[in-house]
Amino acid sequence: MSHYFFTGFPGFISSRLIRQLIRKRSDLSKIVLLVLPHMVSKAEAELAHIAEREQVPLHLFRVITGDITEKNLAIPADIQSELAGSITHVFHLAAIYDLAVEQHEAEKINVLGTEHVNQWLITLTELKHYIYFSTAYVSGKREGRILENELEANQSFKNWYEQTKYVAEVKVKAQMDRIPTTIVRPGIVIGDSNTGETSKFDGPYFFLNIMDRLEGMPISPFIGKGKAEGNFVPIDYITEATEYLTRDQKGIGATYHLTDPKPYQMNEVYQMLSQGYRKQDPAGVVSPTILKGLFSIPLLRQKLQVEKEAIDYFIYEAVYDTTQTQLALKDSGISCPDLKEYLPRIIEYYQVHKNDASKHLDIK
Repeated sequence: MSHYFFTGFPGFISSRLIRQLIRKRSDLSKIVLLVLPHMVSKAEAELAHIAEREQVPLHLFRVITGDITEKNLAIPADIQSELAGSITHVFHLAAIYDLAVEQHEAEKINVLGTEHVNQWLITLTELKHYIYFSTAYVSGKREGRILENELEANQSFKNWYEQTKYVAEVKVKAQMDRIPTTIVRPGIVIGDSNTGETSKFDGPYFFLNIMDRLEGMPISPFIGKGKAEGNFVPIDYITEATEYLTRDQKGIGATYHLTDPKPYQMNEVYQMLSQGYRKQDPAGVVSPTILKGLFSIPLLRQKLQVEKEAIDYFIYEAVYDTTQTQLALKDSGISCPDLKEYLPRIIEYYQVHKNDASKHLDIK
């Protein structure tokens, strides 16, 4: 029987991935969750919800307190000794995903935290599989086609989130010859394609925030040329694909782009959002540089609930190749849904929950 270990709980992706694993993995005997001390109550409430929804006993789960920014993940020695001889699968999702994160915080969590996880893995005598969650945007400011087996290309980056996730992935790859590892690189994760459910209104939701808060304006302009691909992927595709690609030690040694194989350009996405939310097409064009300058004003970005860093994703024209992912998923029945088909459910969920403060970022 297998013991699974998670960082990043009770985050949205980890919670949904755990539910998918419960449905598909018959070998599961224990799921151990590393949780920050101040998040224990929230984690336990989420586990109770998962147990009820998936009809599994609560004793399937074990919460232990710890911190990836500390050596040995701040796990007490007696518990560490026990885990070293029982953990078979590790899913490392803990990271800070904020585009506006400052350098020190990003390096502490994304880089140092991953270093500590990497070091801790070496102590696990029964480890069969390490699944590391990176991001497609380790490509930084590169343009053109980005292959799944590419990483180090002397690229620069749009923000500290991208740069620190890149450095962390370099460190993960450096030990793939001795740790059985799969790297997954999601695009911009959005709500469930069936229900619209999400935990945070970021990414494309920033533009719904703008449309909502500037409701009195008759028309929203396009943002620059908008030829860059809007690589948005629903949470259900991320979790279903990850579970399948890593089942029975599939994918060891591989890196997968969990991005949309047929993405729309950003202006097409913006038009669909405007049509879906305001029932009108955008008109005119505003320069991304000017818009980013406006969003540099704290009061404005707080009012509109948008991070200025999001504007950069209208500019860089990267194409994320998914050849390896599509080949591996060929016989699975799993595919990335068409954004145009499920976007109405994303917008409907936003309309219902747009005043829920817990779903909005704390914009500085």
